[in-house]
Amino acid sequence: MGGRPSSPLDKRQQKQLRGQVDTLLRNFLPCYRGQLAASVLWQISQELGPQEPAGCQLLHSKKLPRVREHRGPLTLLWGHPPQWQPIFCVLRGDGRLEWFSHREEYENGDHPLESTPLTGYTVLTSQSEYLRLLDALCPDSSGDHTQEDLLLETPVQFPLFLQHPFRRHLCLSAATGKMQRAWSLALQGGIRLRGTVLRRSQAPAARAFLDAIRLYRQQRGHFGDDDATLGSDAEVLTAVLMRQLLPELRSQTLPGLRESGRARAWAWTKLLDAVHAAVLAGASAGLRAFQPEKDELLAALERTIRPDVDEMLRLQARVAGRLQAEVQGPLESCLRRKVDMQLPRVTQTLLSTLEAELTVVQTLLTQGMDRLSRHLRRSSSGARLRKEVHSFGEMPWDPELMQTCYHEAEQSWGRLGQLTAPFGFFGTQSLVFGAQDLAQQLMADAVATFLQLADQYLTTALDCDQAAQQLEKVGGRVLKKFRSDIGSARRKFIHGWLLCIFLPFVLSQLEPSCKAELPEFEGEVLAMGSPALTIEGIYEDVVRGVLLQRINQELKKALGASNVSCTLVDCSEAPWDQAGADVVTEAQRGTCSKQPGSGTKVQPLCPLPPPGTFQS
Repeated sequence: MGGRPSSPLDKRQQKQLRGQVDTLLRNFLPCYRGQLAASVLWQISQELGPQEPAGCQLLHSKKLPRVREHRGPLTLLWGHPPQWQPIFCVLRGDGRLEWFSHREEYENGDHPLESTPLTGYTVLTSQSEYLRLLDALCPDSSGDHTQEDLLLETPVQFPLFLQHPFRRHLCLSAATGKMQRAWSLALQGGIRLRGTVLRRSQAPAARAFLDAIRLYRQQRGHFGDDDATLGSDAEVLTAVLMRQLLPELRSQTLPGLRESGRARAWAWTKLLDAVHAAVLAGASAGLRAFQPEKDELLAALERTIRPDVDEMLRLQARVAGRLQAEVQGPLESCLRRKVDMQLPRVTQTLLSTLEAELTVVQTLLTQGMDRLSRHLRRSSSGARLRKEVHSFGEMPWDPELMQTCYHEAEQSWGRLGQLTAPFGFFGTQSLVFGAQDLAQQLMADAVATFLQLADQYLTTALDCDQAAQQLEKVGGRVLKKFRSDIGSARRKFIHGWLLCIFLPFVLSQLEPSCKAELPEFEGEVLAMGSPALTIEGIYEDVVRGVLLQRINQELKKALGASNVSCTLVDCSEAPWDQAGADVVTEAQRGTCSKQPGSGTKVQPLCPLPPPGTFQS
């Protein structure tokens, strides 16, 4: 599967796709504008409301998001006709895969032969599994074996197949099993980084975009959550349209492909890739064109909403109270009949998955801190200490090390899928990515906190044993903070994902009856004259609030704790994300002087560490 010498789409098809992208944007952007207004109202209400104390004890690492750059020789099946050819591959820190003819081209700064963002890809290391997947793309294919069939059926000892539902596949091969595993882990990290960019963001516009996508799809009868929201805004819009186009493409285009065997499947992926590229280009251009309007809209919303926010919130609460009295009966009936039986099982599965993963994180963190303490007692080499500190600081971005944590989340994939599929939830990949992001973020925060405190407390007045003892005390403090942060992060993560799983389902069940009651409440909301308040938004908040009461009760039982409450505004957004959050750090409390990397002047630990050894 190689480059694109020409597009398989003719001018008529390209024009038709442009029209379909324009229609998508024309229908989606009103949803987006409405959710931007709602997000501004939410943000202002949070600023003016009671400020709860920050729950995070660890310093916030500012090194995420990134993946460790990975590069090396591979073999790629590409060209026309396709052949296995040696290339030099580079996985960039932003999750983009590039390849060159030779290493020298990369080292000289030449442009790559090709590059591709890894959003939406899946890595397969089994040739037989990939061949079954390829056969499933065109199950009715028949005919003689082609050159492509023979090439793929020739055993490849260490394959790396990158599969995508709407893009060309990349067939790669490594020279050794060790290289295959290293590349597989690196590629998976790049895929996750690209996929969770919107869910990690704290920007109101990102929150508004995801809500708008959900509402846009609900208006078209699609209430369940899935993995369409993996990627950037343009990539998400592209995935949404590709899902709409796929049935028509299959029925109208697939029968006309002349190829047979697996060459037919390859031709199909080539066609999908061309359609995807055209849709992505149109979606990207449309969102770029909307950007100036969006900036002006956000500024105007800020000016108009802030003076009237108190009145708007009072109206919102008043209408919500009346609306809840109207829908409470059908809503409670739906929850009792269809949610209450499965909520404990889903909650417990999420909880056990997260606890298993974070237990491994704590074990790795403890082992890393213990290694540094032992090294201080055993070695007098400053160079070796710097190496150990660097290795410790890189733990959150070590793919092999972190895979021991990530594996715990991956193991629950099948079980979670079985439990949540009856509710129309097919976003298990996104959920697993979210759990892995959480593990990496907590590890990074703990590492940054340990290095900060170590830089403060290790001075020239200490000998090696005293320094090791201080490091052990620092490690104990970090673990205490880590366990505290696990509690709050775990609750927020489970709240968010339980809402993702059950809220669309409950809304779909109430759609026929309760939606009919909304027009009688609409006049008062329309009289307010603000796009930030809609009767549909208030109705959804009411349903969310009642569902959250159920979730809180279940979490309280599952955790055996008394304080698991989560306010509506705290939990109305999906999965936990600490990036950009305000945290109370040691420096803010006055016990630490500065953040790591801020130019802190640190006295060296005599005679071992030179100045700044423990700065992260």
